[in-house]
Amino acid sequence: MSKYLDSIDSPADLKRIPQSELPELAKEIRSALIRRLEAVGGHFGSNLGAVELEIALHYVFDSPRDKFVFDVSHQSYTHKVLTGRRGMVEPETYLDYSGFSAPEESVHDQFKVGHTSTSLSLACGLAKARDLTGGKGNVVAVIGDGSMSGGEAFEGLNNAAMLDSNMIILFNDNDMSIAPNQGGMYRNFAELRATKGTASNNFFTAMGLEYRFLESGNDLDALIQELRAVKDIDHPIVVHICTQKGLGSDWAQEHREEGHWVDPKGAEPSDEESPTKLNADFLLKKIQADPSVVVINAGTPGGLSLTPAWRAKAGKQFVDVGIAEEHAVAFTSGLARGGAKPVYLVSGSFAQRTYDQLMQDLALNRSAGVILVRGASIGTGDATHNGTYISSLENIVPNVRVFSPSSMEDEYAILDWAIDQQEGPVIINVPESATHGPQRFSTEDVERNRVVRMGRDVALMGYGNFQALAQEVATELEKCDIDATVIDPVFANDIDAELLQALKGDHRLVVTLEDGMLAGGFGSAVTAFYSADDMRVLNYGARREYLDRVDGEAMRKRYHLNPETIAQEIREVLER
Repeated sequence: MSKYLDSIDSPADLKRIPQSELPELAKEIRSALIRRLEAVGGHFGSNLGAVELEIALHYVFDSPRDKFVFDVSHQSYTHKVLTGRRGMVEPETYLDYSGFSAPEESVHDQFKVGHTSTSLSLACGLAKARDLTGGKGNVVAVIGDGSMSGGEAFEGLNNAAMLDSNMIILFNDNDMSIAPNQGGMYRNFAELRATKGTASNNFFTAMGLEYRFLESGNDLDALIQELRAVKDIDHPIVVHICTQKGLGSDWAQEHREEGHWVDPKGAEPSDEESPTKLNADFLLKKIQADPSVVVINAGTPGGLSLTPAWRAKAGKQFVDVGIAEEHAVAFTSGLARGGAKPVYLVSGSFAQRTYDQLMQDLALNRSAGVILVRGASIGTGDATHNGTYISSLENIVPNVRVFSPSSMEDEYAILDWAIDQQEGPVIINVPESATHGPQRFSTEDVERNRVVRMGRDVALMGYGNFQALAQEVATELEKCDIDATVIDPVFANDIDAELLQALKGDHRLVVTLEDGMLAGGFGSAVTAFYSADDMRVLNYGARREYLDRVDGEAMRKRYHLNPETIAQEIREVLER
């Protein structure tokens, strides 16, 4: 039983606590967060460091009249606890809440957002709308130092400087992104910290913004005093607040990179091989054998097995551009055009941010860069972190070859070929698990689909991760004396017209199975190919919708992705 936390159901309850007692509340919240994170995992270090800031924010301001935008919103756990969602830190309801801001949960959340560098642009819009409609209240953007490396943050700062009304930017500087911060601006932030904000060289004032500095960003009295000083201000202002990432956990403070996100305490490490680890090992060998190979990442190296030890071995042949995915793709194009052999590693969720650069800077110029995409699959995570949509986006870009290998052997072969070829850009969707199997990819005929087994009447085309599902469906059909053809369409952003034409001879039904969205996907291209023929086509995959924390079993039921269900539906079609 806590002294204060159990009594807080809204910011109004918080305001009734004497200021002198707020440090006790901070201890209670921090302890509750640690218990939650040890039980179910989540974003660890950033939330522990922002406890006092978010208490002070709600103690001084008046949400939802005053509007808050968090960047990235994975640091907003304390804010959520203080705004009617105490269940986030109660064991029975740990998993009932999103780990990001979610307006459907509370009026105190303005946006559903989980990608970086967006807060300043969103806050600029809120401030302008308030002014145009005669509204009142403060608009507050809380942006972490890691988020400041994204290009959208620069654009938002530039726009904010033109406002002539209230907008408060709280720069939460804990001297750490997911991995160590990258980029020239961080030298200036370090200079500002070292001089307590007095350095004449000031990134924010150079943008035309007023600037204040608070060194003791985990001191509630100092925070409250500072926030009261800027509340209801009539122009844009930056308050640079230095906080301590991982405060309250010795482990998180000693392991700041690993402590960004944690698995549940006591979770047994998987014995399975990790595709990202295998790729990291493969790329390190390529780097050591060829000085022109360069591996690029945008601020998330640890999640792709590019550990500090790996980065040290790679040396200058690894570049972390900061959380700047758009720049990473254009940078990849420049490297390729300059004679290097770039490989950009990115998750499917974050690859969505690069679409213009993929279309213009890379593909239009036929630059021979490689993009290695992890998690390009129907996801069970938050709507903001979901790779369901990326394969459809990839498939419609001209001049790009997209591969979704179903085994690590095929992936290695494709990656090895892609790094050295000079014909144009290549995207490789990494297998979801380290499945091993025969190498079917051939450098002599890279755009052909592979027939795994030849049957008749029905052909199952299992794209990428769903090759295993295709084989499971074939096994189910065998029980009904249906001998299905199984095809592995490794190359899938263009159709293998020769193979599809040949299927017309002794097949009545083609079934596509893709681990992604149907709209714009591989299956839609197969359906279009047969549109003037009698061939019947069934497409299986995800509908065009945002998926938000849907578990795997519910997902399979939702999209009819169980092998037994698919086999039954195939039989029904064949019997008509």
